[in-house]
Amino acid sequence: MKFAVTSPLFIHSIHCITRTSNGQGVCLNGNSASTAIDTRNVSKSQLEFLDYLKFHGLEQLSESLKLIHDLALYHSDVSFNEDEESALFDLKILWEGFERIGQES
Repeated sequence: MKFAVTSPLFIHSIHCITRTSNGQGVCLNGNSASTAIDTRNVSKSQLEFLDYLKFHGLEQLSESLKLIHDLALYHSDVSFNEDEESALFDLKILWEGFERIGQES
């Protein structure tokens, strides 16, 4: 099971989870990534997607992702392999990102 977000606005959040002393992101695949995002390359559909997220309610989306995460992790007898653990972590990164965007709005 893989959870994927294709928007470049979220790719940075999903794959770069920590920062080194020089400010670069340390990525899940072991590579580093630039911490700067060039917003000039954001497409119309990506902007529309962000507008939709804000319209729907970032707080509600965050709570929904937390609920799905907690149901799978704490209320299931199913054992998880590495892919499922990674997908649950991806959910956590998304809801934390939604919370940060909501606080900035």
